[in-house]
Amino acid sequence: MKLALTVATALVLSACAAQPQPLPVPDDPFYAPAVPEASLPAAVPNGSLFNGEKNNLYSDIKARDLGDIITVRLQESTSASKSAKTGTSRGTSVNLPTPTVLGKDLSFRGYSLSANLEGSTEFQGDASANQSNRLSGDISVTVIRVLPNGSLIVRGEKWLTLNNGQEYVRLTGMIRPQDVASDNTVLSNRVANARIEYSGTGSLADTQRQGWLTRFFNGPLWPL
Repeated sequence: MKLALTVATALVLSACAAQPQPLPVPDDPFYAPAVPEASLPAAVPNGSLFNGEKNNLYSDIKARDLGDIITVRLQESTSASKSAKTGTSRGTSVNLPTPTVLGKDLSFRGYSLSANLEGSTEFQGDASANQSNRLSGDISVTVIRVLPNGSLIVRGEKWLTLNNGQEYVRLTGMIRPQDVASDNTVLSNRVANARIEYSGTGSLADTQRQGWLTRFFNGPLWPL
C-alpha cells in the first residue's frame, strides 16, 4: 500500500513538474515587426528640397533605422566530438616468513606460521560523444531598436504551412551596420547574441514528442 501511494505521488508530481510549454503560434506579439511612428521631417532652412540628414548622394540604402528590413542568411553548422579513456591498476603483495626462535622455525601443530597476501585492483573506462547540426536558409527580420553606438537589434519569424503541420524559424540578435551587405543581407554568424529557433507544430511534431509518462520514466525522479 505504501509503495503504491509513493508511486502515485511521484507520478502526480512529475506530471505537474513536466507540463509542456505552450505551443508556438503565428503572429506572436513578441516577434511582431516594429513600425516607426509616422512623423513629418523637420524643415531645414537650407534652401533645398534634398534632406541630407537621412542620406546623401554618396550613401547606400542599407537598413539602419527602426522598422527597416534585413535578410539574415542562415549558415549554421556545428560539429563536436569528445572521447575519454581511463585505465588504472594497482597491485599489492605482502610476504610474511615463518618466525624463528633461536634459529628454529615456529609452527603450530605442524602448520607453518608463514603468510603470503596478494591483492590487485583494475579499472577501465571508455566514453565517446559525437554531435553535428546544420541549418541553412533565409529569414527576413526587422530592426526593433537602434542602440546609441549604431548597432541594430533585430527580431523576426517565418512560418511555413505544410500538409501535416507548420514549421517556423525565429531569430533575435544584434547586428553591426558595417556587416550588412549592400543588398540588405547579413550572415547569421555575424549576428551577436543570436537566438535561432527552428521547430514545427502539427502531427509530425507531435509524433516526435514524448508523452508525460515516458518523460517521467526517463527523468531524474525515476530511481532506476
